[in-house]
Amino acid sequence: MSRVKMNVLPQAVLQSPGEHPRFIEQTVCPSLDFARIHLIKDKDGIDDYLAKNIKGLSKQEAAANRNSYKKNICIDMLRQGYHESFSELFTLIQKWNALREAAGPGSAIWQQKSLEEQPDKLDQLYHFLTRAEAAQRAGHYEEVYDNQLNLAYCFNDPEEKWLRNYFYEQCFNTAQLVKIDGGKREAQAHANMGLIHEEQGHVMKAAEHYEAFYQLTVGSTWKDVTGHTYNSLACEHLWRIYTLLADKMLENKEHQQAIKTLIKALKMAKEGGDMKMEGEAAYCLSLAYSFAGEQQTALSILNTSVKTFTALCDSAGLGRAYAAIAKFLVSQEKVSETIEYLGEFMKAAENAHLSQSLVDACVLLGNIYSERGKYNEAFEYFSRASEAAKTLNNLPLVDETKTYCGIAKAHKLVVAFNGHIEAEDPVSLKYLLAWKENRSDMCTDPLTVELDKETSASKPL
Repeated sequence: MSRVKMNVLPQAVLQSPGEHPRFIEQTVCPSLDFARIHLIKDKDGIDDYLAKNIKGLSKQEAAANRNSYKKNICIDMLRQGYHESFSELFTLIQKWNALREAAGPGSAIWQQKSLEEQPDKLDQLYHFLTRAEAAQRAGHYEEVYDNQLNLAYCFNDPEEKWLRNYFYEQCFNTAQLVKIDGGKREAQAHANMGLIHEEQGHVMKAAEHYEAFYQLTVGSTWKDVTGHTYNSLACEHLWRIYTLLADKMLENKEHQQAIKTLIKALKMAKEGGDMKMEGEAAYCLSLAYSFAGEQQTALSILNTSVKTFTALCDSAGLGRAYAAIAKFLVSQEKVSETIEYLGEFMKAAENAHLSQSLVDACVLLGNIYSERGKYNEAFEYFSRASEAAKTLNNLPLVDETKTYCGIAKAHKLVVAFNGHIEAEDPVSLKYLLAWKENRSDMCTDPLTVELDKETSASKPL
């Protein structure tokens, strides 16, 4: 499932919501007994099939072998009185074909066979549509819902998403009629509709469904097929959607409203019992306070986030949190306090053997020293970052840290070079000439270099 992009808060905070949760075990019906001769493309195969199966058949049976698989299914639906199922199947096939035509050659759905050419999917539609219609006639809406949900589970390919969403919408309508399960199916339907709206970018509508999902699951012990409670799923969805809503508010400079929304997100994260989620929620809330100019509150909440990420040994979370702390303190011109914080970060990373966090800490320290013209210290920390990066076997990261080292070394060289230029004396000139000749350390003693040259020249060939 695609994610909604954030424009102010870091995208890394939110993970994609993933696939729709499985609230029931999927039932797959066996293949039906309708003739499939039309699926045999090879002439010899057709001749063999006819020789074995057509002898002695009635006209009706022979017609069934001549008809397409779709036609046989439709005839059987009508013969058994499932007129609504027939109408629904026919409409879905027409819509599938219309979507293929609209997408045109070369599109993903065009490359896929039409629905009427996929007998296995037709089997599922026949089985669950007719069962749902029979259950509806009997007033057993919970069975109608379960059959519709099974159909939604049958269509998972990207080109079939519209069909999956169609059956989730059918489930939502049917769930309103179920009165014997304490709201369990209605809760499932709200969760699925929330995910559909979120995927389509309708964040407010998604929030409404997730809030309804949450209200229906408070105090319940319901679990999905993976063992997650419905309530924990509701908390996760609300944390994510509140964060997305707050991002939009921050983009519109609605800082106080964003803070209120992120406080709700933090509450959901805590209630959901996921420490990772809780750390990210605190981190986002601290950023909102910072944007609102409440730096001390932001710093206090960031420290909470750091404790959570430290307990989880979460390198990515720690890196983002400490980077935010450094930015806050530097903006207040508290450089020494910033260096102290980052020193603690570096020690904690070393003690916990978190190489990625060690890289982050050293790069942050190197940047602070570099911005203040202390290039020797900057080079030292960038070098440590480079060594730590090598242990991760991450070539892009190694290249990045080497670049930092090169920049710091260049700055060191420029300082020394400019110093000699500005001195305008013979000794400095010798330093520059010696460096130009061997491109070694700018601080090499030119007299030593000259002595070495003279010694080399005096040696016999």
